[in-house]
Amino acid sequence: MADDKKAKKMALGKVKKTLPSKDNGFSEEEKAAMRERAKEARRASGSGKKRSREEGEKEVMESISKMAEQDGYMAKRLHDLITKNAPQLYPRTWYGMPAYAMDDKIICFFQNSQKFKTRYSTLGFTDGAHLDDGSMWPTSFAISDMDRHTEEKIAELLKRAIV
Repeated sequence: MADDKKAKKMALGKVKKTLPSKDNGFSEEEKAAMRERAKEARRASGSGKKRSREEGEKEVMESISKMAEQDGYMAKRLHDLITKNAPQLYPRTWYGMPAYAMDDKIICFFQNSQKFKTRYSTLGFTDGAHLDDGSMWPTSFAISDMDRHTEEKIAELLKRAIV
């Protein structure tokens, strides 16, 4: 009986060591993104009215202005590309990132490489985008530069996404 208690106590000690720390395992960058999302939600619900395109545009430009030079350049080019090729998408921020929505549902977003300290920036699409292709398709694309070829691919994806 004493051996059973001792075994349980030892097993319990091992379990405690493997539990996540008090911060729930979120990085500082992830916590900051969650705080940004909470601010966005408060802003959206505070007035009771839908945000205007101008307000969303201002938020997106503010977000872009905080980015490192290369990421900011790509985000601005992407913004111009989306505005031109998918004018029905409204600019807004989402977790502090430039994002574009239709009917209050995010369709796509730009995650700069500095956001979560990754190797490259990404253009991501949510389930609201109609990119379905069989039983498997990409929803996120790495972007290292905005050349003509990349812009053409993005314009093509946008047209598919908003059908």
